[in-house]
Amino acid sequence: MSPVHATAPVLAPELEALMRQLKMPHARALAPELIATARAQRWEPAEVIKALFTEEVAGRSRSMLATRRKAAGFPTGKTFDTWDPAASSIPAPTQQALRTLEWIGRKENVVICGPSGTGKTFFLEALGQQVVEAGMRVAWFRLEDLGVLMRAHRSDDSVTKVVARILRADLVVVDDIGLLPVGTDAAEGLYRLVDAAYEKRSIAVSSNLHPAGFDELMPKTLATATVDRLLHHAHVCQTSGESIRLSQALAGKGVTPMN
Repeated sequence: MSPVHATAPVLAPELEALMRQLKMPHARALAPELIATARAQRWEPAEVIKALFTEEVAGRSRSMLATRRKAAGFPTGKTFDTWDPAASSIPAPTQQALRTLEWIGRKENVVICGPSGTGKTFFLEALGQQVVEAGMRVAWFRLEDLGVLMRAHRSDDSVTKVVARILRADLVVVDDIGLLPVGTDAAEGLYRLVDAAYEKRSIAVSSNLHPAGFDELMPKTLATATVDRLLHHAHVCQTSGESIRLSQALAGKGVTPMN
């Protein structure tokens, strides 16, 4: 005997129209099946309403999280789910303290500096993902991105406006300072960002150099002014050791083995 397939429940047109008008897409998607279940199990009306509203709230939260993630511009999507605290040279108590995100509420900064491959970008990205999951906004840049913005907006004198727009984020990350030579535009962009954010927003920076050495990368006057504001309310973490990427590559863990 062939199995009988139940017809998918259909939402009454009037109810569907009302839910569309109220912009409740998540509850609307669940409603047909939920109403059928409620009828079969003799739910109280209040239970049905509560279940629909709960689904709508959860769905909106998922959508907003996805929107914030996309707007942040994270480079790879890494989170603390794949982070190994024991493999990092950042002290465990410091990692734990930063993950509370209390420093963002205090408008403090984070600077992670050290050799290439020691987990600086990974940690900052995972931290940024956690900020987004906490309902806040993140903006991710490489230093050269700031240079591009300066060049694009200097001609119409809108640099101040674009910096203000960036600082709508609760956390601004500038990644990989010191990896490449710093052009004049990028140096100016970093200074303008740090200056505008001072005591108003949190900035997180990863760098191959300690900020005290930024005058090797950019004009001394700009470097001094930038570092002064960046470090005044900053948690500075210095990484050390061999490159994690190189160690994994040498151990054959950088690729999936071929059959």
